[in-house]
Amino acid sequence: RERLATILSLLVLTMIALIAGAVFLARRGGSRKQIGLMLVLAMVLAINVGIWTLPDSAGESLLDQKPAEVS
Repeated sequence: RERLATILSLLVLTMIALIAGAVFLARRGGSRKQIGLMLVLAMVLAINVGIWTLPDSAGESLLDQKPAEVS
């Protein structure tokens, strides 16, 4: 569980770095394709973090579920 929290934290930090990098490239006149791909990747990361952390209609998130036992 702690490992998953660490992974989600790293995903959020990566997302922030990608957005900051895209803004930096846009201001310096960088490649539009590279800027767009960085922003798309940041959106994908945001969606993944949202899937894992936002509660469903029952009020539970994927983080709240117990891990399956391996037999």
